[in-house]
Amino acid sequence: MPPGTPAGGDFEGLVAAPPGGIRTVAASGSLTTTRLVLVRHGEAECNVSGVCGGINGCTGLTALGVRQVEALVERLEATGELAGADALYASLLPRAIETAELLAPALRSMGPDEPIEPIEPSPPVTTDCGLCELHPGEADGLTWGEFSAKYGGPDWDENPDGEIAPGGESWTGFVLRVAEALEGVAARHPGGLVVVACHAGVIEASMLSMLPLTGGREGARLQLRTRHASLTTWEVDEGRWRLLGYNDASHLHALGPVPSPAAPGAADGAIGGSTGVVAVVAVGVVGVLGHPDPA
Repeated sequence: MPPGTPAGGDFEGLVAAPPGGIRTVAASGSLTTTRLVLVRHGEAECNVSGVCGGINGCTGLTALGVRQVEALVERLEATGELAGADALYASLLPRAIETAELLAPALRSMGPDEPIEPIEPSPPVTTDCGLCELHPGEADGLTWGEFSAKYGGPDWDENPDGEIAPGGESWTGFVLRVAEALEGVAARHPGGLVVVACHAGVIEASMLSMLPLTGGREGARLQLRTRHASLTTWEVDEGRWRLLGYNDASHLHALGPVPSPAAPGAADGAIGGSTGVVAVVAVGVVGVLGHPDPA
């Protein structure tokens, strides 16, 4: 008889689950568990024009980018999967703010007559500089040709502490800044559902800083292919971060095939990330500085 078995072999009341120390599937979250959904912005003008899209170089979404986010909104309104969100955040960059504003109506709490009768208004958009893509400093607004002529080609694989340009961030500084911002967002909304309109680099930085990866906060890079208007979902419980899903873009299927990253304007990885295939959890192979467009 196994140790701890009640006299007479009565197993009633015993916990039918392995101890936490050997469990491979986490127990259900508590009342303070926060769900954090990172939404990459839709395709941006700077993604297709070859401009370094900081606060000056970013001019918002393309027509396709708007359609990508609208496709996500249609999905969310049909499923209600993010209805009743407690907060909606965006970076300071126009492409993220525009994405958040398009998303907002799909995040309302709905009444019994849903989708006709929302019982609460959409959450307001809260902007946070900590959620911005890597700060490009003096490179902001330059074409990537101008950038290369002026600053050469920083190599973050060799020196992740090197700034992208004068006044800009290094890769390690960016990852640490994003980690602090996301931890702050989660701490402000214990037990809540939070949606963040952000960037491919921010999503990669979340994985580097929150997953148990060697060197994640010290210069490692994953070089993911995070799709525009895709969902990446985290669960945060008592300081522990669990990745529930990455690069969920099933709503984009109706828009047709994703352009190859080799096509002009299709890629998007100069400051983190590029277009790619849908995956639950995946590690891509596209170089962060290997493509001409910002995230």
